[in-house]
Amino acid sequence: MSEPYADHRDHPLVAAARRLARDTLAPAAERADREGVDPATIAAVKASGVLGAVGPVAYGGSAAPAPVVREIVEILAGACCATFFVQVQHHTPVTTIAAAPEGTPVREQLLRPLCDGTLLAGVAFSHLRAFPKLPVRVIREHAGWRFDGRVPWYTGWGLNDVLLLGGATADGEVVFAVTEAREQPGLHATEPLELAALSGSRTVGLELDGLVLPDGAVALRQPYEDWAAADRPKNTNVNPAVLGVTGAALDLLDASGDETAVQTAGVLRERLTAVRKDAYALLDEVPAQERIPDRLAAKMRAYDVLRAATTAAVVAGGGRAVGLDSPAQRLAREGMFLLVQGQTADVRDAHLAALRG
Repeated sequence: MSEPYADHRDHPLVAAARRLARDTLAPAAERADREGVDPATIAAVKASGVLGAVGPVAYGGSAAPAPVVREIVEILAGACCATFFVQVQHHTPVTTIAAAPEGTPVREQLLRPLCDGTLLAGVAFSHLRAFPKLPVRVIREHAGWRFDGRVPWYTGWGLNDVLLLGGATADGEVVFAVTEAREQPGLHATEPLELAALSGSRTVGLELDGLVLPDGAVALRQPYEDWAAADRPKNTNVNPAVLGVTGAALDLLDASGDETAVQTAGVLRERLTAVRKDAYALLDEVPAQERIPDRLAAKMRAYDVLRAATTAAVVAGGGRAVGLDSPAQRLAREGMFLLVQGQTADVRDAHLAALRG
């Protein structure tokens, strides 16, 4: 098969992502890493059109093919992973709300502004993977749902307009509802989390103490096992952001002017191309529940080339590479973050086994 990535390079959204990366994200990446993603950068993201990549055309989205979406991820993550990580949260609310039945209030009210970039959404549901523990508990209350507990990780606070909040009931139903991403009765944010990487992503915890959301805010209700069956395989796949940060590190090597560094970049780029081809073929050609060991093996190969590329960028840069104004050290820390972002027990165990050889 021909490589899907190469077939979609001329898509208008890919061109828009390249402009956004070149003109806005990359020049401000070190500042965003140290000081936080700027609201002006988010305004540029909204205006670029990339927020509608997976949205239905009828609501102002682009319904772009998966290879196009993956290439956008690679481009944005390689330019500024903090900004990428804020905006990538947006696409899950879009797909979740788009899947709600026609006439659902949250769908009719929010889907178009989410697709056209008027609104930016975040997500607060990774804690559901701890079930049967209930970090966020949901109970039925009158004509709505009450959320209590703590969301340990919420990205984009102060930048997002709305958030998709997930919780679980004691009898095993998950409830996803949308609310404004602001302080309100029953919802309070912690101070920003101190992170070794992507500290500019404005990540906080959320304290939920009697947040009541109406039925009209609910985008999805589903038995936990049904939701988990669809969710579990996702993180066994290679994250395109890993490939994007790897590519950015190799670009630094190519631009160094050092012959050995350039030779190293050439070897590692061949490995990057090979793992991209294999990983994306699994995504495009194999049902999501199948060939999980192959998906995990590709993921480990992607991590290997990520570590090698970001380490090489630091080594080639010498002492200057550890200065906070150097993209090499930022990419190395972003790579560290991507090793654990979205990690599940299966992925962790596979990764540790691979490291043991």
